[in-house]
Amino acid sequence: MAKEITRRIKLQIEAGKATPAPPVGTVLGPAGVNLQEFCTKFNDATRDKMGDVVPCEITVYDDRSFDFVLKTPPAGFLLKRAAKIQKGSKKGANEVVATITQDDLRKIAEVKLPDLNAYDVDAAMKQIEGTARNMGIAVKGLNDQEMAEQAAEARIEEAEMAKRDAELAEMEEAAKEFNAQVPVAGEEETQEEEN
Repeated sequence: MAKEITRRIKLQIEAGKATPAPPVGTVLGPAGVNLQEFCTKFNDATRDKMGDVVPCEITVYDDRSFDFVLKTPPAGFLLKRAAKIQKGSKKGANEVVATITQDDLRKIAEVKLPDLNAYDVDAAMKQIEGTARNMGIAVKGLNDQEMAEQAAEARIEEAEMAKRDAELAEMEEAAKEFNAQVPVAGEEETQEEEN
């Protein structure tokens, strides 16, 4: 008789560094998984990928046994490593924080291909390029000129927005001053009644 699946859990853990402490213990403890056994198996399976963040899909069965499948590192992690940056742009494609080559893009697409919804490396490259664009990473010779122009337009737009915000603040201040000078209806009547 086949085992019944009770839960499927997805985690992203640094390769070779799984410990029973949070976040692993926090997620797997309530599922009834033997934490030390999972950590040992995961660390052994990922020892060759040290330094990478490895997504892992854990299937927990009714007898508290488990299986896990390792996935490829997230595209964002691979892009940041290729671009040698700590984090992507806060403004997405409106701010270019780094540039990578098409060879870097192809290598990342080849690594990610098994986990992507793509039939070939070229389709995978387009998906990874979209992720890079959203992180503010340009691809030299592919979209770097377009992204630089977009970033320049965004800076101009930002300056205009700041100018409009300053004008709005001035108008609000003038309105407050005007309202402070205008007597409120009913106040005059109460003052007359008191006299």
